[in-house]
Amino acid sequence: MAASVIIAAALTVLATVLGGFVALRAKDRLHLVLGLSGGVLLGLVAFELIPETFELNNNTALGLPAVMVAFVAGFLLLHILERSAGVHEPADSDYGSHSHSHPRVGWLGAGGLALHSFIDGVGIGLGFQISHQVGIAVAVAVLAHDFTDGLNTVTLMVRSGNDRRNAIRMLALDAVAPALGVLSTLLFTLPDSALGLYLGAFAGFLTYLAAADILPEAHSRHPSRLTLVSTLIGVAVMGAVVAVAVSMN
Repeated sequence: MAASVIIAAALTVLATVLGGFVALRAKDRLHLVLGLSGGVLLGLVAFELIPETFELNNNTALGLPAVMVAFVAGFLLLHILERSAGVHEPADSDYGSHSHSHPRVGWLGAGGLALHSFIDGVGIGLGFQISHQVGIAVAVAVLAHDFTDGLNTVTLMVRSGNDRRNAIRMLALDAVAPALGVLSTLLFTLPDSALGLYLGAFAGFLTYLAAADILPEAHSRHPSRLTLVSTLIGVAVMGAVVAVAVSMN
């Protein structure tokens, strides 16, 4: 497992840096990339994470499935954090443009992105603790998301009045954060019931990112049928990844 975790950590760095590089160079087709990323996250939640949570933990809380309570808690927690701190407002969307006029806002937002990138990395590592199949599926989805995080980090810094050098510095922090999250899981393990609850909360976290951040941002850039098609392709790709992984077991 350690080798897979180390490889995944390295890939998170590359995906984030690539997203930042694209943000610095060109943006014409980014709505398609964002649409694809949103679809990958939704596919991961539907085809892998939620089914796996019930296998790990079938306990109930007040008569409700405990893992789905964790799912709702993860979704709402991220929503509350974002609304209170504004750290993940789509950096290049029409409705977010007025909130990024001061350099400090850029630092705050980019720092928030790095923090949740660390949590993404922890999700990959814990996925590998469950099984190689779950680890790979989570890694694929998080890599797609890390690309958009790198993109948003640079865009947010530049739009809030920071120079290119500071944007690259925060990109470096955001690139290292998920790798540190992945590697941290080599230091501890969780029992299956706790993994199920964490995975449920992580699924809620990713659902919020896809539905409230990535997809609205994709359509605010270029609302088009191609963006929707890109999202459907993302869902299909993740479904194929999961199906192939299951057939190999």
